[in-house]
Order: sequence, then C-alpha cells, then structure tokens
Amino acid sequence: MRPDPETYYDEVIPGGAHWSLTMKAGLTLRLSDVEGGANVGMLFYNPLNLLERYNAPDTLKCQHTFKLTKGDCLYSDMGRIFCSIVEDTYGWHDTVCGNSTRHIVERRWGTKTYQEARNARTQNGLDSFLVEAAKYGLGKKDLAANVNWFSKVVPDDEGALAFVPNTSGTSAQVELRFEMDTLVLFHTCPHPLDLSPTFSPKPVRLEVFPAEPVSKNDFCRTSRAENGRGFENTELYRLTSSVNS
Repeated sequence: MRPDPETYYDEVIPGGAHWSLTMKAGLTLRLSDVEGGANVGMLFYNPLNLLERYNAPDTLKCQHTFKLTKGDCLYSDMGRIFCSIVEDTYGWHDTVCGNSTRHIVERRWGTKTYQEARNARTQNGLDSFLVEAAKYGLGKKDLAANVNWFSKVVPDDEGALAFVPNTSGTSAQVELRFEMDTLVLFHTCPHPLDLSPTFSPKPVRLEVFPAEPVSKNDFCRTSRAENGRGFENTELYRLTSSVNS
C-alpha cells in the first residue's frame, strides 16, 4: 500500500452492521479487516440512474476470472466501471455466493433480538441490504449478486463451493478507486457459507481519500483488453453526464 494521503473520512464499522454512502469519481475507498475474518457484502448503483447497478456475471466474464483482486474492475450492467481494485493484500474476494439470509442465520446460530442482546443481535446480509436500499427508494427487486470482500470460496471435485475460514489476516486491505459517481451499499454480516460455531461478525475500517490520476498505462486499465474499453465507456459517460447536469 502507498503512504497514506490526506484522508477525508475514517470510520470503523462494527460487525453485523450496515451502511451506505455515495463515492465520487476520483476518490478511493480503503477497506481494512481490523481483527481478521471479516466479511463485507457490497453493492453498487449509479446515483443518477438507479436502474444501472453492479453486474457480477459481466465483471467475471469479461476479465476471465472467478475471484476479484488487484487489477480487476467492477462493472455495471451498462458496461461501465464503478470502481477498480488498485491495491489488495488479501488476494481473493468472492462475488458469486450472495448473502446470508434470516433463515440461514437462524438455522446456523439461532436468533438474538435487539431487546435481548442490543448490538450483539443476529443480523443477516439480505435484510441489511434491504434496509439501506429503502433509503434510496430501492427494494428487493433491485438487489443483485454482491461482492463479499475478504471472503474466499473454493470448489471441490464435484464443483460444490466451500468457504475458507479465517484466511483474512489482521490488517488485510483492499483499495477501490472509483471511476464514476457510485452509490455504495454494504454490510458486515457473515458470509452465507460461513460455518463458524458462533455468530461473531468482525469490524471493518473505512477510509476515503483522493485517488491518484488514472494514466493510459494504469494496471487496471491494461490488465485486460476489455478493461480498456470499459474505461473509455466510463470516461465518455462522465463527460456527457457532467455536460447534461
């Protein structure tokens, strides 16, 4: 990771929480796994057109990959790039397994309400996304396959996926450089395949700071030919949307 630049925002989000924010183009969001073993579910939308949202199949297909790591870009369903992974000390992030649900959490860990356990109550990823989505007029039909930062899954010989626990060491980090204005929804609830014996979601640190300019030979831009076209599409959109605003 490069030396810390001027930080606009710095916050530790507790485990089992949810939040949202709008990241402007030209900013970087750094996520840090504070204690090890965190999972950060995340979704992306165009705040000027909420029908445009993160597309996991296109993101994986056009970059010929199953996992996300440094050099990969996260695409919208309009062929534009919400953000690029410019640094990553973890090396493997899931975007195919989706969310934990109330049923999964109840079956695996039982139920603790706020009245019983206060902030230690059991929460799940799906309901967390729905709470944040509702703040912007979005609902269940607007959710898509999400990213799970700091979570690794591997297939067995039959193709079934299994969660690899505790692979995110303390202070593992990933930096997302935003290429267009993006509404970000996220939660810190457990991964849906996490088989931990106890419900113990981990905190994550968020830092927001200015991104370095994107050069023509930028690693994310040149890692795949498709990414070059994605950057061109995004730059054209930024130009025309600023003219029309």
